[in-house]
Amino acid sequence: MVFYGAMVSEGVIALIWAAAGCSVYEGTRLLEMGGGCPATVYDICSKTMGSVGLVLAMLGVIACPITSGDTAFRSARLTLADWLNVDQKSYANRLKLCIPVLGVGAILGIGNALGKIDYNVIWRYFSWTNQTLAMIVLWAASMFLLKEKKNYWITVVPATFMSAVSMTYFFLAPECLGAFLNSKTAEGAVVYNTALAYPIGIIFAAVLLIIFIRATKKRAKTV
Repeated sequence: MVFYGAMVSEGVIALIWAAAGCSVYEGTRLLEMGGGCPATVYDICSKTMGSVGLVLAMLGVIACPITSGDTAFRSARLTLADWLNVDQKSYANRLKLCIPVLGVGAILGIGNALGKIDYNVIWRYFSWTNQTLAMIVLWAASMFLLKEKKNYWITVVPATFMSAVSMTYFFLAPECLGAFLNSKTAEGAVVYNTALAYPIGIIFAAVLLIIFIRATKKRAKTV
């Protein structure tokens, strides 16, 4: 229940940030969200809450990512341990996985500090994969609720929405297919190919919804 409550709280926070982003930025600039996560947090907090917002921005950009990073590295280590079947009770086995995991993190951090790696791009990849993972989990949860004969629409609706969002971003983002499909103005501003990305995202979501509905009908016949 603690984990479930944390996830609900995180979802509420995400909705607040989405609303704040929509109020500060316009149109396709929302894809960039002010030039990156730290810059976005600072920009939105300063514009909406003044000096108090700047303090919250500092906490959000510095303090919170430290705990999030700690959790991320620990999760990566435990995931690798599960894949490789490496017991994590002893300190020696923990170090075997901690060293390479932290090494990758160090390479990314040093590369970003030296200007060799754009961490904002990495962050956008992470954000997209995170939302895509949410989409997959929602569809899996929908099938689980179907098998348990419970109300599966509570997850089907957000799963359909997230499917459209994930696919649309994949076709719009410069770090994905947008690098080939978008164009630029004479001044260098990016013109996003929404005429192609939006319909594809909607069609993709509709196809997954149809597949799920067919699965529900097929299961109803077998029960």
